[in-house]
Amino acid sequence: MSRKGQSITLSLREQDKVELENLALEFGMMWGDRPNISKLIEAIARHHLLIGKNNDWSEERIRAIVYAMRLLTDIGQNEQAQIIGQLLLERSELPIPLYTEIESFLGNLAPQWRLEIDRYILRQQSFQLSYQDAAQRVFNFTVHYAKVTLHEKRQYLDCWCTETEGNSDVEELRHNWSLRLDRIQEAAVLPIAGEWFTTGLAQIDVEMNLLGNLGFAYQAKPEDKINEWLPDTQRIKRVVRHVSNTFWFIREVMQYTPDCVIISPKNVQLLMIEKLKSVCQHYKI
Repeated sequence: MSRKGQSITLSLREQDKVELENLALEFGMMWGDRPNISKLIEAIARHHLLIGKNNDWSEERIRAIVYAMRLLTDIGQNEQAQIIGQLLLERSELPIPLYTEIESFLGNLAPQWRLEIDRYILRQQSFQLSYQDAAQRVFNFTVHYAKVTLHEKRQYLDCWCTETEGNSDVEELRHNWSLRLDRIQEAAVLPIAGEWFTTGLAQIDVEMNLLGNLGFAYQAKPEDKINEWLPDTQRIKRVVRHVSNTFWFIREVMQYTPDCVIISPKNVQLLMIEKLKSVCQHYKI
């Protein structure tokens, strides 16, 4: 029997109830294996979930975003187009014909395991997955933090995992992995108990000097901690960046050699030196 002050009665259409249950499922508000509307409402009341306006985009803004989605589709950038399409489907201003068109576009593109990964990330739920690398070797990972990131036109799961074997990055970043999403084995993603690392991936600070015109042309990135001209110099810019994966970092800065010099830490500088030695050997220098 419910007690006064501890229960409320909601009058809802069946469709509204279904939508609330879908939201409860999406945010991990469960009672056993079933979505629980009461837990969803409690989370909103306690500000664990925030409610925001979802009907304040102008027609011009929607038109511009839809145009960008279609343009990306036309040039073969389907992954980026999907991200924009998913963003649009979250908006209530969308006319029904446009909503149907975008829903159809997204319809069968995401396999079930990908939807599960997205759901675990949203819930901050640790999980396990199986992954096949370029050499056809299969690895199992225990994931305690993850985000989907675009690297060189492909989607990757950048994640912190318990496992470090086979990771050749510097010691401080050995728990970080960057896994191509299309190599995750289907039906091999399972939730597990364990803490989700809200602090994100492990990071180190890498300092580099940008010389000459590169210093003037350089555009600051969100990961940059410091971006300044060195005192008493006119053509050397000092940049300190948070780095979570030296593989992607070195691939980026290699295109700027010899005008980009890694100063610290020493272990990252040595990785760059080895890369440059390899290039020289290929050219018999």
